[in-house]
Amino acid sequence: MLQAGIVGLPNVGKSTLFNALTSSAKAEAANYPFCTIEPNKGIVIVPDERLEVLEKLVKAQKVIPTAIEFCDIAGLVKGASKGEGLGNRFLANIREVDAIIHIVRCFVDDNIVHVSGATNPLDDIEIINLELALADLASVEKRKERIQKNIKAKEKSAIAEDQALNKLTEILNEGKPFSIDIFDKEEVPFVNSLNLLTIKPVIYAANVSEDNLSGENNPMVEQVKEYAKTHNAEVAIISAALESELVALGTTGAKEYLMESGIQDTGAEMMIKKVYSLLQLRTFITAGEIEVRAWTIKAGTKAPQAAGVIHTDFEKGFIRAEVTGYQDFVDCGSYAVAREKGLTRLEGKEYIIQDGDIVHFRFAV
Repeated sequence: MLQAGIVGLPNVGKSTLFNALTSSAKAEAANYPFCTIEPNKGIVIVPDERLEVLEKLVKAQKVIPTAIEFCDIAGLVKGASKGEGLGNRFLANIREVDAIIHIVRCFVDDNIVHVSGATNPLDDIEIINLELALADLASVEKRKERIQKNIKAKEKSAIAEDQALNKLTEILNEGKPFSIDIFDKEEVPFVNSLNLLTIKPVIYAANVSEDNLSGENNPMVEQVKEYAKTHNAEVAIISAALESELVALGTTGAKEYLMESGIQDTGAEMMIKKVYSLLQLRTFITAGEIEVRAWTIKAGTKAPQAAGVIHTDFEKGFIRAEVTGYQDFVDCGSYAVAREKGLTRLEGKEYIIQDGDIVHFRFAV
């Protein structure tokens, strides 16, 4: 299962947001640094209104949505790459995740201690980004040392890897954002093997006060937005405190509060969707009387590989995929009508599954 790690300096709202995302009190939220020592993990349902609609149409016995695992990781401080605070334990935990949600405090509250003594979102962001870059540089240097014998032996693979490591060193020293796309095809495997922290996709979550939910007229939020624009990152505005209160209200109470406030989705729901989008994931659906189920795939996945997500035998024996677009199915109301109108089609091995496709795979045993 894909993971998203919630990170940030101590006391910026990480554990509070984690509790809201997972609708639990699993992570202790306390007003002191390092209250989260081991990473707390929780499975979070990806909101998808389509599943309920299909459940009624096909009269399914149950619905199984797709999910993402969120990980609340202990607060990072300046010098973590050299062992300060929780140091390498934090960095080891964050290497395991697929995407990073970087919580940035964008409110002032004298009652909540800031580890740096003052609230400055750009300084907070740079502290963490610098530590991640330094940790990656250390990983690159260790790898370079390990392959020196192979380079001296003139092994082609080691020489090629060394060139990729030199490029990485230069990029990391510059402190600029980068993606795997800047590396040659031959270099990509070497870079991927390092599981770098600085190459992971990032959402900067601007944590605002309850009376500033839109983030408007908040100079700290604007600073985060401008920073994200130049660092290939996305921004989400969220009030961790409000999200926590909504969880305490329960499902019905939260819906009533949101309706009265004119808010369509909770910040937590928007965050989950944003992570799903950030990781370039798509959902295809299988729907029948037994169950309606959502399946997660990467954008660009072809039909046989999508079938393999359900069961490896489906991919091995793949023959055809019977596909109906979600809206076409809803408009028709049933498989029979969709087939009659020619809206259900048979697709082969080269078909790329689209988000919302309702699929029935045909395969040989």
